[in-house]
Amino acid sequence: MSMEIINTLGRRKTSVARVYLSKGTGKLIVNKKDYKEVFPVAVLQSKIEQPFAVTSTEGQFDVKVNVFGGGINGQAEAIRLGISRALVVVAEENKTLLKAEGLMTRDPRMVERKKPGQPKARKKFQFSKR
Repeated sequence: MSMEIINTLGRRKTSVARVYLSKGTGKLIVNKKDYKEVFPVAVLQSKIEQPFAVTSTEGQFDVKVNVFGGGINGQAEAIRLGISRALVVVAEENKTLLKAEGLMTRDPRMVERKKPGQPKARKKFQFSKR
């Protein structure tokens, strides 16, 4: 497969990350900024770098990401899933490595809907016997 731009999608909670992976020198651009600017927290930066670390492909690809929705952690994990999926498109043998680290799984946990007749999804209004 010739190396054109690979486009994948990563989601987590209400975050959606569109990932564009191309051959390069390891530049990571998120919403037209450097990813270290968008995610100043070291933990979140390492989350985003994880797929490259697991497949030992650091510095081989440039990544452009558009991400919106959700919070900072959901966005980081959405990007991580998108990058993982892109790396599988690049080389099928990456799949086993990434799957072993649990990076190919879309985290299905979503916020439970609020039900009528109660203030939140599971919380009930205060009950008064008399």
